[in-house]
Amino acid sequence: MTYSVAVSGASGYAGGELLRLLADHPDVEIRTVTAHSNAGQPLIAHQPHLRSLAHLTLQDTTPEILSGHDIVFLALPHGQSGRYTDALTDVKLVIDCGADHRLTGKDDWDAFYGGDFHEAWTYGVPELIVGAGKQRDQLVGATRIAAPGCNASTISLSLAPGVAAGVIDASDIVSVLAVGPSGAGKSLKPNLLASEILGSANPYAVGGSHRHTPEVQQALRAAGAIDPRISFTPVLVPMARGILATSTARIAGDASDEQIRAAWEDAYGDETFVQLLPEGQMPRTADVIGANTALIGLAIDRAAGRVVVVTAVDNLTKGTAGAAIQSMNIALGLPEGRALSVNGVAP
Repeated sequence: MTYSVAVSGASGYAGGELLRLLADHPDVEIRTVTAHSNAGQPLIAHQPHLRSLAHLTLQDTTPEILSGHDIVFLALPHGQSGRYTDALTDVKLVIDCGADHRLTGKDDWDAFYGGDFHEAWTYGVPELIVGAGKQRDQLVGATRIAAPGCNASTISLSLAPGVAAGVIDASDIVSVLAVGPSGAGKSLKPNLLASEILGSANPYAVGGSHRHTPEVQQALRAAGAIDPRISFTPVLVPMARGILATSTARIAGDASDEQIRAAWEDAYGDETFVQLLPEGQMPRTADVIGANTALIGLAIDRAAGRVVVVTAVDNLTKGTAGAAIQSMNIALGLPEGRALSVNGVAP
């Protein structure tokens, strides 16, 4: 069976990455692409790297145009997806790449986003530990999926094994992320100009104000944390795409080095797209660009009594579009890795 697909926000970075991956998916037909201010223009004018999709023209983003497809991806700014999702009742599978359907708590939404609150959908991070299983189990047969925030899923995948195994203290987590500006979207912003970014590193959303904070806490609670507390600081660095997350947490109780490493080995030993590197190795963002892979390095700092987890992902692939398509594959009963690669692009 071939599934018809519509992608909204197709002129943006996340929309473009969705289309790049879907273009090589044998089970889907990209039938419709939509945008707002760019509607009426050729897709290729905004995504010139997508040569195989040069025949497509951007249409208006309306419920009427999006309806009637088997699958709809919403790659819209936060707070904009909800206005469409209620109307897409005839669509078999809707996947939201924004934040509108990620959070289970209205108070968290009000504190970090504001505006209308929409119900939480099935979270699209298959490898995430949830209770005694994985989030993958909940994605089987899902009809509404919330793709993750790229920073949130990177931190959650970094720490969930230690939380679930009880070898780290989730009440004292510190994460510092080097992130590329593509995670902020394609809209013109002065702080994202090349002249502002090149040769500089710029922290933002400092002091617990980043919108992905409650999403991380929600994921860690699902892994078994009672009251997860995290100090999360992203730093904008001059690379177009990628995240390098360094997360630390206190060692819990008298957990041994062997028990600590075993927590991550047990969690990800059978996973294709989340890989724990050999002891002593740390990941680089260069090794995951274009891949649906999260590479994890683990170190134990006995002097400080902390576990250090370093994770590299491509924010547009594993962080967003790749996670969405991986979740789609699971929901539809297709091979989980279809149209997704563990191989990055180098140099």
